[in-house]
Amino acid sequence: MGLLGFPFLAGCDGQLSVLDPAGPAAQGIATLWWWMFWGAAVILAAMVTLFLWLWLRPDAGRSVPARWWLVGGGLAFPLPVVIALTAAALWWGDAAARRSAPLRIEAEARMWEWRFRYPGTAMADSIGQLHLPAGRDVEIVVTSRDVIHSFWIPRLGGKIDAIPGHVNRIVLRADEPGVYGGVCSEYCGLGHAGMTFSATAHADWPQETP
Repeated sequence: MGLLGFPFLAGCDGQLSVLDPAGPAAQGIATLWWWMFWGAAVILAAMVTLFLWLWLRPDAGRSVPARWWLVGGGLAFPLPVVIALTAAALWWGDAAARRSAPLRIEAEARMWEWRFRYPGTAMADSIGQLHLPAGRDVEIVVTSRDVIHSFWIPRLGGKIDAIPGHVNRIVLRADEPGVYGGVCSEYCGLGHAGMTFSATAHADWPQETP
Protein backbone atom coordinates (compact mmCIF):
# COMPACT_ATOMS: atom_id res chain seq x y z
CA MET A 1 0.00 0.00 0.00
CA GLY A 2 2.89 2.36 0.73
CA LEU A 3 3.99 2.22 -2.91
CA LEU A 4 0.61 3.59 -3.97
CA GLY A 5 1.68 6.93 -2.50
CA PHE A 6 4.76 7.09 -4.72
CA PRO A 7 3.12 9.40 -7.34
CA PHE A 8 2.44 11.95 -4.61
CA LEU A 9 6.20 12.45 -4.22
CA ALA A 10 5.92 14.66 -7.28
CA GLY A 11 4.56 17.29 -4.89
CA CYS A 12 7.66 17.10 -2.68
CA ASP A 13 9.57 19.83 -4.45
CA GLY A 14 10.04 23.54 -3.99
CA GLN A 15 11.85 25.64 -1.42
CA LEU A 16 11.30 23.34 1.56
CA SER A 17 11.87 19.93 -0.02
CA VAL A 18 14.46 17.62 1.51
CA LEU A 19 14.24 15.59 -1.72
CA ASP A 20 15.62 18.46 -3.80
CA PRO A 21 19.05 18.97 -2.17
CA ALA A 22 21.18 21.95 -3.14
CA GLY A 23 24.25 21.24 -0.98
CA PRO A 24 26.39 18.33 0.26
CA ALA A 25 24.81 18.15 3.73
CA ALA A 26 21.31 18.01 2.28
CA GLN A 27 22.47 15.50 -0.33
CA GLY A 28 23.57 13.13 2.42
CA ILE A 29 20.16 13.40 4.09
CA ALA A 30 18.33 12.83 0.80
CA THR A 31 20.52 9.83 -0.03
CA LEU A 32 19.78 8.25 3.34
CA TRP A 33 16.07 8.95 2.84
CA TRP A 34 16.06 7.19 -0.54
CA TRP A 35 17.98 4.22 0.85
CA MET A 36 15.35 3.93 3.59
CA PHE A 37 12.52 4.31 1.09
CA TRP A 38 13.75 1.64 -1.30
CA GLY A 39 14.74 -0.62 1.58
CA ALA A 40 11.23 -0.35 2.99
CA ALA A 41 9.80 -0.98 -0.48
CA VAL A 42 11.83 -4.19 -0.85
CA ILE A 43 10.78 -5.38 2.61
CA LEU A 44 7.13 -4.58 1.86
CA ALA A 45 7.28 -6.43 -1.44
CA ALA A 46 8.85 -9.45 0.27
CA MET A 47 6.19 -9.48 3.00
CA VAL A 48 3.33 -9.13 0.51
CA THR A 49 4.79 -11.91 -1.65
CA LEU A 50 5.16 -14.19 1.37
CA PHE A 51 1.63 -13.39 2.52
CA LEU A 52 0.14 -14.15 -0.90
CA TRP A 53 2.18 -17.35 -1.19
CA LEU A 54 0.96 -18.65 2.17
CA TRP A 55 -2.58 -17.49 1.47
CA LEU A 56 -2.77 -19.26 -1.89
CA ARG A 57 -0.88 -22.30 -0.63
CA PRO A 58 -1.77 -22.66 3.08
CA ASP A 59 0.16 -25.92 3.46
CA ALA A 60 3.41 -24.50 2.09
CA GLY A 61 4.75 -23.15 5.35
CA ARG A 62 3.72 -25.92 7.69
CA SER A 63 6.94 -27.84 7.17
CA VAL A 64 8.88 -24.92 8.68
CA PRO A 65 8.77 -24.80 12.52
CA ALA A 66 7.06 -21.72 13.95
CA ARG A 67 10.18 -20.66 15.85
CA TRP A 68 12.09 -20.36 12.55
CA TRP A 69 9.45 -17.99 11.20
CA LEU A 70 9.82 -15.92 14.37
CA VAL A 71 13.61 -15.91 14.35
CA GLY A 72 13.89 -15.31 10.62
CA GLY A 73 11.15 -12.72 10.25
CA GLY A 74 11.63 -11.02 13.61
CA LEU A 75 15.41 -11.02 14.00
CA ALA A 76 17.58 -12.39 11.19
CA PHE A 77 15.86 -10.38 8.45
CA PRO A 78 15.29 -6.95 10.07
CA LEU A 79 18.45 -6.83 12.20
CA PRO A 80 20.94 -6.30 9.32
CA VAL A 81 18.66 -3.63 7.87
CA VAL A 82 18.49 -1.74 11.17
CA ILE A 83 22.26 -2.03 11.67
CA ALA A 84 22.99 -0.77 8.15
CA LEU A 85 20.65 2.23 8.44
CA THR A 86 21.97 3.13 11.90
CA ALA A 87 25.58 2.90 10.72
CA ALA A 88 24.85 5.11 7.70
CA ALA A 89 23.07 7.71 9.83
CA LEU A 90 25.91 7.77 12.38
CA TRP A 91 28.53 8.06 9.63
CA TRP A 92 26.79 11.00 7.96
CA GLY A 93 26.07 12.64 11.30
CA ASP A 94 29.67 12.32 12.47
CA ALA A 95 30.99 13.65 9.15
CA ALA A 96 28.68 16.66 9.43
CA ALA A 97 29.71 17.33 13.04
CA ARG A 98 33.43 17.35 12.14
CA ARG A 99 33.09 19.88 9.34
CA SER A 100 34.26 23.46 9.88
CA ALA A 101 34.47 26.62 7.78
CA PRO A 102 36.44 29.87 8.04
CA LEU A 103 33.41 32.01 7.19
CA ARG A 104 31.05 32.39 10.14
CA ILE A 105 27.53 33.80 10.19
CA GLU A 106 25.58 34.31 13.42
CA ALA A 107 21.89 33.39 13.52
CA GLU A 108 19.89 34.61 16.52
CA ALA A 109 16.34 33.41 17.01
CA ARG A 110 13.68 35.33 18.87
CA MET A 111 9.91 35.15 18.90
CA TRP A 112 9.14 35.16 16.01
CA GLU A 113 11.95 36.19 13.70
CA TRP A 114 15.55 35.44 12.76
CA ARG A 115 18.35 37.99 12.96
CA PHE A 116 21.60 37.38 11.07
CA ARG A 117 25.01 38.96 11.62
CA TYR A 118 28.08 38.72 9.40
CA PRO A 119 31.19 39.37 11.51
CA GLY A 120 34.33 40.14 9.55
CA THR A 121 32.44 41.18 6.41
CA ALA A 122 30.92 44.36 5.03
CA MET A 123 27.45 42.80 5.14
CA ALA A 124 24.91 44.62 7.30
CA ASP A 125 22.81 42.72 9.83
CA SER A 126 19.59 41.36 8.38
CA ILE A 127 16.26 40.15 9.70
CA GLY A 128 14.41 37.34 7.97
CA GLN A 129 16.96 37.23 5.17
CA LEU A 130 20.15 35.18 5.36
CA HIS A 131 22.94 35.96 2.90
CA LEU A 132 25.72 33.51 2.15
CA PRO A 133 28.22 32.85 -0.65
CA ALA A 134 27.47 30.13 -3.18
CA GLY A 135 29.87 27.22 -3.56
CA ARG A 136 31.50 27.75 -0.18
CA ASP A 137 31.21 26.17 3.26
CA VAL A 138 29.69 28.51 5.84
CA GLU A 139 29.51 27.92 9.58
CA ILE A 140 26.18 29.07 10.99
CA VAL A 141 26.40 29.85 14.72
CA VAL A 142 22.90 29.48 16.16
CA THR A 143 21.47 30.72 19.46
CA SER A 144 18.22 32.10 20.88
CA ARG A 145 17.17 35.06 23.01
CA ASP A 146 14.00 33.58 24.52
CA VAL A 147 12.73 30.02 23.99
CA ILE A 148 14.01 27.01 22.06
CA HIS A 149 13.75 27.39 18.30
CA SER A 150 15.22 25.27 15.51
CA PHE A 151 17.12 26.52 12.46
CA TRP A 152 16.43 24.63 9.24
CA ILE A 153 17.05 25.19 5.54
CA PRO A 154 15.77 21.87 4.11
CA ARG A 155 17.53 22.10 0.75
CA LEU A 156 20.90 22.90 2.34
CA GLY A 157 21.13 20.64 5.39
CA GLY A 158 19.66 19.33 8.60
CA LYS A 159 18.15 21.05 11.61
CA ILE A 160 19.99 22.60 14.53
CA ASP A 161 18.37 23.80 17.76
CA ALA A 162 18.61 27.43 18.84
CA ILE A 163 18.81 27.31 22.65
CA PRO A 164 18.91 30.32 25.03
CA GLY A 165 22.34 30.70 26.62
CA HIS A 166 23.88 28.04 24.39
CA VAL A 167 25.59 28.10 20.99
CA ASN A 168 25.16 25.40 18.36
CA ARG A 169 26.97 25.23 15.04
CA ILE A 170 26.16 23.80 11.64
CA VAL A 171 28.16 23.95 8.40
CA LEU A 172 26.16 24.45 5.22
CA ARG A 173 26.96 25.03 1.59
CA ALA A 174 24.77 26.11 -1.31
CA ASP A 175 26.23 24.63 -4.48
CA GLU A 176 24.56 27.18 -6.75
CA PRO A 177 23.40 30.80 -6.41
CA GLY A 178 19.71 31.03 -5.60
CA VAL A 179 17.08 31.57 -2.93
CA TYR A 180 16.31 28.80 -0.45
CA GLY A 181 13.50 28.67 2.10
CA GLY A 182 14.17 28.40 5.82
CA VAL A 183 11.92 27.78 8.81
CA CYS A 184 11.82 27.37 12.55
CA SER A 185 11.16 23.65 12.98
CA GLU A 186 10.53 23.71 16.75
CA TYR A 187 7.14 24.87 18.01
CA CYS A 188 7.77 28.15 19.83
CA GLY A 189 4.39 29.75 20.42
CA LEU A 190 1.58 31.47 18.56
CA GLY A 191 3.81 32.97 15.88
CA HIS A 192 5.67 29.76 15.10
CA ALA A 193 4.07 29.18 11.68
CA GLY A 194 5.21 32.59 10.48
CA MET A 195 8.79 32.27 11.73
CA THR A 196 10.27 31.73 8.30
CA PHE A 197 13.21 33.25 6.47
CA SER A 198 14.90 33.06 3.10
CA ALA A 199 18.53 32.23 2.41
CA THR A 200 20.09 33.87 -0.63
CA ALA A 201 23.29 32.33 -1.98
CA HIS A 202 25.32 34.93 -3.88
CA ALA A 203 27.79 34.30 -6.67
CA ASP A 204 29.68 37.45 -5.59
CA TRP A 205 30.64 37.86 -1.94
CA PRO A 206 32.49 40.74 -0.29
CA GLN A 207 36.01 40.01 0.88
CA GLU A 208 36.27 39.22 4.58
CA THR A 209 38.34 41.33 6.93
CA PRO A 210 40.57 39.68 9.56
